[in-house]
Amino acid sequence: MTALALRRPAWPSPRPASIARWLLAVAALVFCMVVVGGITRLTESGLSITEWKPITGAIPPLTNDQWMEAFRLYQQIPEYQEINRGMSLSDFQFIFFWEWVHRLLGRLIGLAFALPLIWFAWVRAIPAGYGPRLVALLALGGLQGAIGWWMVTSGLSVRTDVSHYRLAVHLLTALFIIGGLIWTALDLFMLARNSRARPAALRPFALVVLLILFAQLMFGAFTAGLDAGYVSSTWPLMNDHFVPEGIEWLGSLWATLSSDPYLVHFIHRWWAWAAAAALILLARRAKRAGRRGASIAINAAVGTQIALGIATVISGIALPLAVLHQAVGALVVAAAAWGAHAVGIRRA
Repeated sequence: MTALALRRPAWPSPRPASIARWLLAVAALVFCMVVVGGITRLTESGLSITEWKPITGAIPPLTNDQWMEAFRLYQQIPEYQEINRGMSLSDFQFIFFWEWVHRLLGRLIGLAFALPLIWFAWVRAIPAGYGPRLVALLALGGLQGAIGWWMVTSGLSVRTDVSHYRLAVHLLTALFIIGGLIWTALDLFMLARNSRARPAALRPFALVVLLILFAQLMFGAFTAGLDAGYVSSTWPLMNDHFVPEGIEWLGSLWATLSSDPYLVHFIHRWWAWAAAAALILLARRAKRAGRRGASIAINAAVGTQIALGIATVISGIALPLAVLHQAVGALVVAAAAWGAHAVGIRRA
C-alpha cells in the first residue's frame, strides 16, 4: 500500500444518502439561481455587465472610478443608447447588482458542486456507476455558464435585448439541471435503502408528459424574451378575442410560432392546460406507484402555477407575481421529475 493510499481518508462503504442530500442542496441553489435570473430579466438587468470575467468578475466595482468604467462600457451598447440614455449612475448600479448576484450564484453553484464531488471521489464514497453521471452534471453546469454568456453577447450589438431563443436555451438548461439533480438524488436514496436497488427508468408515458411540459416551458421562455406577456392584460380572452388580433406572418411557420408576441402568448396561455392535464395524469400514476408525496407535489405546483399565470397577466406583469410564476415553474419541473422517477422505479 502506497503512502498516498495510507493518507487517503476512507469510509467503510459508499455513502449514497450523503451524496443525495448534497445533490438536493445544489438543486436548491440552482432554484435560487432561476429566481434571481427571473428578477434580472424582469428588471432589464441582464446586459448591465458587458464583460465575461469568470474569476475576477466575482468582485464588483469598489471605487468610483471602477463604477464609472463599468458604466462607460454599458453606455456603448444599444440598450443604453436607444432605451436608457440619460440613466443615472445609481440606476445603473441597481441593474448591475442583480446581474452580478446572478453571476455570483453561478460561481457559488460551481464550487458547491465541484469541491464536494472531488471530496466524495477522493474518499471513494461514490457508488459504482454514479461517477460518470455526476461528472456529466458538473460539465452541464459549466456549459450553462458558457450559455449564459452566449446569451448576453446577443444583446451587446445591434439588438437592445438578448435573443429570446438563447434565453430559452439558458432557462431550459437550468431547469434540466434541476431535474437531473433531483432524479440522481432519488436514485441514490433508493440505493441507500436497498443496496441492490436499480436506477429508475424513464417510462414512455413519463417521457411524453415531460415533452409536453418542455414545450410549455419553452414558450414561457419565448414569452419572457419577447415581452409577450404585455400584449394582453385580460383573461381568458386576449383583448376581447380568443385568438388575438395582431398576429403577423414572419416568413415561416416556425418563425411565426416562436417570434410573434401575440401568437407566443396565445400558445403559452392555452398549452398550459394540456401540460396541466398531462401532469395530473402523471401524479395519478405516481400515487398508484406508492409515491403519494410526488402526487401531492405535482398537483399543488400545477394548481399554484396556473393561478399565478393568470394573476400575472391580469396584473400587467407585476414584478412579484412574475417572479413567483418563474419560481413555481421551477418547482413544477422538480415535482415532475419526482413523479417521472416514481413511475420508473424498477424492482431490485
